[in-house]
Amino acid sequence: MEPGAALGLPRLCVLLAALLALLPRCSQGSWMWLGIASFGLPEKLGCANLPLSARQRELCKRKPQLLASIREGARLGIQECKNQFRHERWNCSVPAASSAAPPASEVSVFGYEQSSGTKETAFIHAVMAAGLVHSVTRSCSAGNMTECSCDASLQNGGSASEGWHWGGCSDDIQYGMGFSRRFLDGTISRNMTGKDRDGVTTMNLHNNEAGRQAVARLMSVDCRCHGVSGSCAVKTCWRTMPAFEKIGSFLKEKYENSVHVLERAKRKGRRKERYQRKIPVHKEDLIYLHRSPNYCVQAPKLGVPGTQGRECSRTSGGPDGCNLLCCGRGYNTHVVRHVQRCECKFVWCCYVRCRRCESVTDVHTCK
Repeated sequence: MEPGAALGLPRLCVLLAALLALLPRCSQGSWMWLGIASFGLPEKLGCANLPLSARQRELCKRKPQLLASIREGARLGIQECKNQFRHERWNCSVPAASSAAPPASEVSVFGYEQSSGTKETAFIHAVMAAGLVHSVTRSCSAGNMTECSCDASLQNGGSASEGWHWGGCSDDIQYGMGFSRRFLDGTISRNMTGKDRDGVTTMNLHNNEAGRQAVARLMSVDCRCHGVSGSCAVKTCWRTMPAFEKIGSFLKEKYENSVHVLERAKRKGRRKERYQRKIPVHKEDLIYLHRSPNYCVQAPKLGVPGTQGRECSRTSGGPDGCNLLCCGRGYNTHVVRHVQRCECKFVWCCYVRCRRCESVTDVHTCK
């Protein structure tokens, strides 16, 4: 079935238009929905009918060829968030992909954590901004866009005495970072400045930039040898972005060491703890305003599901261990029997003969 066929595309567009009217002004979170939309749906709806802010729709209309990269950036950020927190009490859960318009309550893809001002909010904004940089920059290097390609600023440079020079196709990280700033920060920067900004908005802008800086910081240099019989007399080198998993791990470490700052302070990004206030807050640090809720216990009003029923590891001492994940409540053990084909052999001619093998495993779930 074609995406959107269940509701019909015209009706789907009407639903999304009604949804847009309900979105808060200058919302950053709505674009993240593109990362869980069914394949092909955003392209069919077009920029005007997507749950974007006015500024984002304007950019989308001017550069419709970037819509696929925007969507891929959202998907990258969501998947990496789920990957980094899959064993934690907060496991970065998001709604399942759907071909229907998201309900107003689900436009905030990550729920309460997306705007709560907690450490989780900090990570969400950083990883999503980084995902957009990574996706757009990759599209430039792949030649999928007319306004950008490889980074030509390094060409013809290098060290002749050391036998290497810049060449190849360096990732144009500056274009990706610039687009991410315009798409994510432009609306807020234009409409909310100075005293009009609240603490959460300032925090989100800082963490957006921290995510972008993480991509730039982890850029590496790749080289290829040239010479007779692989002598590597000369090397051609270029700068490239790492796999996004490495960026996710870097941001997770920043999350673990995120900085608690004051919500109302004359000086932006002032640490909350008095004894730490002489320590500067760097642009690569993740900052947060409010302490995280207790993810052990279900809190329906906050959309916190708790950890009851989550699968845990009885032998692990990490966050996925039953002691930590179950918050000291204990766990239940279930015996699960698996039946699968095994010891398959090809028999001439012409079929495959297999045995049925059974295995039994213990599965532990939190009480």
